[in-house]
Amino acid sequence: MQHFPLRHLDSQRVQSISALSAGQEYVQLQGFITNLSEEGQGFRKRLTATLYDQTGRLELIWFQGIHYVKKNIEANTLYSVFGKLGFYNGLPTISHPEIEIFQQSAGVAGAMIPLYSTTEKLKAKGLNNRSFAKIMQALWEKLTPKEIPEILPQGLLTTYNLMGRYEAYRNIHFPQNEAAKTHAERRLKWEELFIAQLRIARLKLNHQQQEGYAFSKVGQYFHDFFQHHLPFALTGAQKRVLREVRQDSYSGMQMNRLIQGDVGSGKTIVALMSILLAIDNGFQASLMAPTEILAQQHYKGIRELLDPLQIPLALLTGSVKGKERKQILAGLAQGTLPIIIGTHALVEDTVQFANLGLAVIDEQHRFGVTQRAKLWQKNERPPHVLVMTATPIPRTLAMTVYGDLEVSVIDELPPGRKPIETVHRSERFRPRVMQFLKSEIEKGRQIYIVYPLIEESEKMDYESLKAGYEQVKAWFPDPQYRVAMVHGKQPMDERQMNMERFVSGHAHILVATTVIEVGVNVPNASVMVIESAERFGLSQLHQLRGRVGRGSEKSYCILLTGNEISKESRQRMHIMVQTNDGFLIAEEDLKMRGPGDIYGTRQSGAMDFKIADIVHDMDLMEETREAAQIILANDPYLESPAHLLLRRSIHKSRSKQVQQWSKIS
Repeated sequence: MQHFPLRHLDSQRVQSISALSAGQEYVQLQGFITNLSEEGQGFRKRLTATLYDQTGRLELIWFQGIHYVKKNIEANTLYSVFGKLGFYNGLPTISHPEIEIFQQSAGVAGAMIPLYSTTEKLKAKGLNNRSFAKIMQALWEKLTPKEIPEILPQGLLTTYNLMGRYEAYRNIHFPQNEAAKTHAERRLKWEELFIAQLRIARLKLNHQQQEGYAFSKVGQYFHDFFQHHLPFALTGAQKRVLREVRQDSYSGMQMNRLIQGDVGSGKTIVALMSILLAIDNGFQASLMAPTEILAQQHYKGIRELLDPLQIPLALLTGSVKGKERKQILAGLAQGTLPIIIGTHALVEDTVQFANLGLAVIDEQHRFGVTQRAKLWQKNERPPHVLVMTATPIPRTLAMTVYGDLEVSVIDELPPGRKPIETVHRSERFRPRVMQFLKSEIEKGRQIYIVYPLIEESEKMDYESLKAGYEQVKAWFPDPQYRVAMVHGKQPMDERQMNMERFVSGHAHILVATTVIEVGVNVPNASVMVIESAERFGLSQLHQLRGRVGRGSEKSYCILLTGNEISKESRQRMHIMVQTNDGFLIAEEDLKMRGPGDIYGTRQSGAMDFKIADIVHDMDLMEETREAAQIILANDPYLESPAHLLLRRSIHKSRSKQVQQWSKIS
């Protein structure tokens, strides 16, 4: 019964096309569908059709599922059409509408007809929305209140004016009217958010009782580095975060802290000084990065910074083999190697530490749950954990996903950083863009050109990348210009060689997929060109933009899109042009796209909501957080008989996770 409807069609509220206006969002229409036409090639391919009723016409557009739609649209057939209204050149349009053959009696009771998510394969087998609704109705008729018991205490139902659980499930599927549906939605969202807040609050409670290593002193290595070898003055935000790390690691309880800061805010230097704190207290430290490129970058940068202190450190990735690997593993096990930097290779069973006191995880959302859990288990007593992310996380998301971590924010950029100038250009401006790139190369600068790589269309995207590479070489011919290409399907040695050509300055242009989204630091690169920028989310665009602007020269980000893009895409481009503030961009991204997988949080289980939406239900989240704190203040382990079913629900929801979130961050 938790396969909730996406929305409901009110069979008594059909609008006419002539009455549509720009102020409306979702609309329901009835009419005939004609003039099916395919346009474009590759990922720009789309299907258009005309919906008409007695009052006017409207354009329907599909970018996916084109074959299925063409095959199943019937001529001279009346359809019910539901979707998000837009306007293009004054004509009303709906992209990816939900369509059903209109029947006066749909076989589903009530005026509010549920619409469920389904797939092309299910539809092809005859299981369309109407069939699904009939199955759900037949199932509902067999259920009794005993099979959907109330789990919330009566006091909460009264205080927050919540519908009973059985009634809420019935009305979410088959409401008699809009008011009943709204009341049911509120109850089920409230329950889902409340259980999530209870779970997080209990994790934090348990974590606060977790004994950790006490870093009792700030020693010689830390002081020597800070006073004599720090390459630049720390910002106020960096100093504040270091004080927070110091307080946590001194307390004797295990630290579990998230450091979030915008691209280039100086998280790595904070992590390095935290590592020195661990070494001063006789412990080992590790830094784990999601890609070999990023791990190598960290290793090279930290080795240079620590060279005057003569502290041994090593790099451990999948490509480190043979004698070198054996020596590294022996050094870690014997305690003679104090610092290890690496990829997920660090969590392999063969990697054993003598006394791991601090584990730093960079871009942690890119690691699987099990990988992070293994790092936690390297000691009998867990090490302090410092998580870093360059993807700013809005407060609304942090409250839910990272509610059990202490959060530090580096909200200042180092002095002297010049803001990156961002512009949006359509395909027709390509010749002028290429000319600008030539002028930058003539000044001695380097260029990134990034192409999208979407999992669903990976093969097509690689073909586009290779075609783009040839096009770039045509604009920038040998031997005057040197162009390198990097993507995930290249052999590792070829990818590293091409990357090194760019890092060393031998190649003027790097054509790449989003494999370079994090970790590549080339101060001489002054321009980031993002091809088909309309296909990227805001946070990813911001991450890519952060690859430039790392030197002293003026830097640019050019967002190249098709000549015609959607309203939402145009809005994303506008936001990118207007601001360099990663936190503002993250808030806008969350509003536009929802939490989804933007921050890689679904893998944690914390974001696995079936009906709640943390963007639009922020008031409910605040309400449930407060209610959870009140409940746990009086009954921290939910041992009261009134909380028995609630406790079972929390354990049930937690069992879907591989590990507790606080133990894998």
